[in-house]
Amino acid sequence: MSEEPGGGFTLDLSDDVREMRDWVHEFAQNVMRPAAAEWDEREETPWPILEEASKIGLYSLDFFAGQWLEPTGLGTPVAFEEIFWGDAGIGLALTGSCLAAVAVSSSGTPEQIGEWLPQMFGSPGDVKLGAFCSSEPDAGSDVGAIRTRAVYSEATDEWVLNGTKSWATNGGIADVHVVVASVDPSLGSRGQASFIVPPGTRGLSQGQKFRKHGVRASHTAEVVLDDARVPGRCLVGGKDRLDARLARLAGGQAAGEQAAMKTFEASRPTVAAMAVGVGRAAFEYARDYATQRVQFGRPVGQNQGIAFMLADMQASVDAARLLTWRAAWMARQGRKFTRAEGSISKLVAAETAVRVTEQAIQILGGNGYTRDYPVERMHRDAKIFTIFEGTSEIQRMIIGRAVTGLPVR
Repeated sequence: MSEEPGGGFTLDLSDDVREMRDWVHEFAQNVMRPAAAEWDEREETPWPILEEASKIGLYSLDFFAGQWLEPTGLGTPVAFEEIFWGDAGIGLALTGSCLAAVAVSSSGTPEQIGEWLPQMFGSPGDVKLGAFCSSEPDAGSDVGAIRTRAVYSEATDEWVLNGTKSWATNGGIADVHVVVASVDPSLGSRGQASFIVPPGTRGLSQGQKFRKHGVRASHTAEVVLDDARVPGRCLVGGKDRLDARLARLAGGQAAGEQAAMKTFEASRPTVAAMAVGVGRAAFEYARDYATQRVQFGRPVGQNQGIAFMLADMQASVDAARLLTWRAAWMARQGRKFTRAEGSISKLVAAETAVRVTEQAIQILGGNGYTRDYPVERMHRDAKIFTIFEGTSEIQRMIIGRAVTGLPVR
């Protein structure tokens, strides 16, 4: 999506984005898909796949940063759609470090970006991970309920973190954790900040590893912080900026965007693109099956009930993609989501992925309900998109506020 010279409008992808799309698609088709069922059953991080992706430059800071900075804003959604078309579980393992990277790059100092982002990806033969830790057992959508505390020790110039984080992708196994904690509980979400927890920090450990309904190849666990001490320089954005923000709040002024919310806002179109990839994969599999599966002497796709379902699936996936591209393009051009365009993209894409994968199972019938066919896994994987990084209900609330101008709760 771009504006051509002279004011024209086009949805054509640039040559660079098309070449990247085809390259990522090839990796998804030849490396990810053949391994998808195995890693789903193993419920383990697919380190060999990460290593292969690192060798070719797909799992790398350079690749993800390059797509994030692509001029039209479509590099990341196009790449993520292809990765998640390959497989959502392995896809989340490949992209799970990006949220931590976004948290630091969107609010951190140049020095923090230069020091910590490379350590979230590593290099071939030394693959590394990042983890963004915001949710807690009693604080998911309600980020204002975060209880993890960060207390500053002026004597040692350290922050001491205590609390338990939940549902952290790569939690406990990451090399670099970015933790959202409260520095002033009386201010709720406005009194929170993000902290980089370096590799090997004493006091950080993995808690419960979750056994999930879907995206099983992605590691999800609790992160326990027990007097974890991090250097003062690891406060994302720096202490001067935090002190200035708290001073503005004390004076009754607006404090600007809260770090965790800024991270989620930036990531919504990318999560939408993941959901589009899963929905598209399910549609394509069901379409091909319907043209080859013969019942009552003809392909099942020749029946109106099936053909109409496929028509709706195709239309829904295309609509979700266009909404995702719009939000990604707006974000890259620096345009505010005044009508909650980011939330709209995530809501529609997530709900579409769940519906389309369910329809794919229906088209395959009994076969679709078995693990011998991938649409069963796709359906399990799709559900997470209506839950993580802002539930569908939260997205509707955000959209409702934008639509009405009222404090919808």
